[in-house]
Amino acid sequence: EPNTLFRSNSLASKSMESFLKVTGMPYLHFVLGPTIARVFEEKKYVELDPGKVEIKDVGCSGLHRVQTEGEVIEQGRQHLQSYLGELLDAIVRSGPACPPLIRAVFRQLFQRVGERFPQHQHAKFVAVTSFLCLRFFSPAVMTPKLFQLRDAHADARTSRTLLLLAKAIQLVGNMEPAAGRAKETWLSPLLPALQQGTARMRDFITRLVGTEEDKGEEEGEGRPLGPPPAVVKEGLLLVHKTRGKGPLLAAAAGKKLHFCLTGESLSFGKSPSAERLGAIALGDILAAEKVEEKSFGSSHVMQVVYMATGGQQETAYLQCKCVNELNQWLSALRKACGNNPRVLRSYHPGVFRGDKWSCCHQRDRTGLGCDRTRHGVTLQDWSDPLEPTVEAQRLFQHLQGLRGTLR
Repeated sequence: EPNTLFRSNSLASKSMESFLKVTGMPYLHFVLGPTIARVFEEKKYVELDPGKVEIKDVGCSGLHRVQTEGEVIEQGRQHLQSYLGELLDAIVRSGPACPPLIRAVFRQLFQRVGERFPQHQHAKFVAVTSFLCLRFFSPAVMTPKLFQLRDAHADARTSRTLLLLAKAIQLVGNMEPAAGRAKETWLSPLLPALQQGTARMRDFITRLVGTEEDKGEEEGEGRPLGPPPAVVKEGLLLVHKTRGKGPLLAAAAGKKLHFCLTGESLSFGKSPSAERLGAIALGDILAAEKVEEKSFGSSHVMQVVYMATGGQQETAYLQCKCVNELNQWLSALRKACGNNPRVLRSYHPGVFRGDKWSCCHQRDRTGLGCDRTRHGVTLQDWSDPLEPTVEAQRLFQHLQGLRGTLR
């Protein structure tokens, strides 16, 4: 019966819940994480039920006045609508980040329900949102700790905000917010936002279950399916001037730039939010080593040796703010590039000035280095903090590269 489809607990519905948790947890964190963090940080008082409203004093010292029930509810509506809007924005933009396997399952579900109930075309949308919203997004919003979105349970105020937000997501997922409002009439102030959210959700489901041929138009050709690569390390680094001609050296010599290391590349830009000026693919990085102090008057300088376009070997000299930062960058780079087949076995800890290397006084700029490179990820007493997402991604990429050998 289309009106109660997938509403009860059954072996099928519980299996689907488990499937979403196994295949979609990174996607869930990608979509819900920012809004959940905002709710926990702001700790706003949000209440729409007149029977539960707490009347408070407002105003500055000496000018207190009692806030009316209507004011409290209106303030709560504004906060809740802001959270709901942010969450819906994240959901409707998340199509490219949704795992292909989940999209394939929802596509099958959408098509089968449409064929089974041709007179109730609304049912195929509700079939998808029954799992995506009611059994995945909404429970995670209500109890984020159970979905590893937070380390601890929320306090009473935050918990109430999360409950109301979860209810709102449920009503949007029901695709008929007016019908849901009949049970809890005090949700009526939120009705316009819920109706708008329902329309957006319907459009999102249509795109999410689009056929394989439609994907290129929807997401842009060449756009990867899945969350963006996990950030391994990022921060400001000073680029020292040298005689090199690589893209990094030409664009950034003598400047402080924001560097970002992911499982794919080392990119750089003027700030975290600015457009990237360029990037070095991890496969092109040949070594990451310390630079001796006399070279630039600092003991916190590292060198990244990489293969520039055209096959020319270049070296970028990057200064960190302290020794801990230096060790973190070196360890992160070595871990990310440790399996590169072209890594160097030797390097120069100095710089090439005039007509010779400052470390060994060799005159051949492209000759073998005078010291061996180090590819270990632990440096003296420094040990990387474990980042499970980054480690899992790195391990997966490593195993992917070995598929032929493993077979």
